[in-house]
Amino acid sequence: MPHQAFRPLGAFIVITGIKGVRFRRAAAVVATTGALVAGGALTAPAQAATAPTVSAKGAFMLNSATGSTLYSKYADTKRPMASTTKIMTARVVLAIPDVNLDTKVTIKQAYRDYVAAKGASTADLKTGDKVSVRQLLHAMMLPSGCDAAMALADKFGTGTTVAARTKNFIAKMNKKAEALGLTNTHFDSFDGNSTQNTNYTTPRDLAKLTRSAMTFSTFAGIVKKTKTVQYATSSTGATRTYTWYNTNQLLGSYSGAIGVKTGTNTPAGPCLVFAGTRDGKTVVGVLLNDQYRFTDAAKLMDYAFGSSTASTMQLRTLPSGAQRD
Repeated sequence: MPHQAFRPLGAFIVITGIKGVRFRRAAAVVATTGALVAGGALTAPAQAATAPTVSAKGAFMLNSATGSTLYSKYADTKRPMASTTKIMTARVVLAIPDVNLDTKVTIKQAYRDYVAAKGASTADLKTGDKVSVRQLLHAMMLPSGCDAAMALADKFGTGTTVAARTKNFIAKMNKKAEALGLTNTHFDSFDGNSTQNTNYTTPRDLAKLTRSAMTFSTFAGIVKKTKTVQYATSSTGATRTYTWYNTNQLLGSYSGAIGVKTGTNTPAGPCLVFAGTRDGKTVVGVLLNDQYRFTDAAKLMDYAFGSSTASTMQLRTLPSGAQRD
């Protein structure tokens, strides 16, 4: 896949008060606040790099420390988000007061049946196994296990049946979205497999959610792993070994990448929430419906960090049999 050439940014700057800025794509008016207008990405001043063009239908990148906008393309257009939904699932769990991440959860056959019915990505959790909440977070965020997401929703939802508890958990996801000011986000599922075509967000909202989630050390620690090996107790008392690979191929490929989550299904297309840190500077970005999501994310981070490593990046390959998402 050919890479789009652009000049490296010599220094990281936050752009404000720029008049007469040109857009690479559609013509647009740029306010003197430096805000980006839907329809194109901000082109930096003549002495700096030109913002890269990305294939995403919607994109957004922010400075994690300040929340300031670094890149925007249709940032407030609502789109389905596939498994990036699981960022909110994790965020709700981790925000539960005094949550015990070492609490054991027994895997139900219902979780496996759900994955089979949906044809969804799975951590291949075995019925009767006892796994901790912490392990379920790994199983959900690395191989994008929808079985793990359902287990968490079932565990932390309220009700007398699995259906009632998972529905209640989804309501908690929407309540958290409201509390975080995500005004263009709504969930109808715990994993991104939309049930009513009302599971959507915007690039800006999803970046804001991720910025919030990354403040939880457990979350940040999990999503940066390329692989994890976890041990669980089976229904017979034996020890089961789970090996999960992170579907985010940016990890281990782009220097400084620290997460976060892939997502792919038919309505959403390929999606990626990414984050990277270099020289004490951290950015969080979102690409919705982008067939070149990993290389586009690398280009955006190059733009933010003033580097030019995207064009030579070699993507980490996933082992045969590993989940793709």
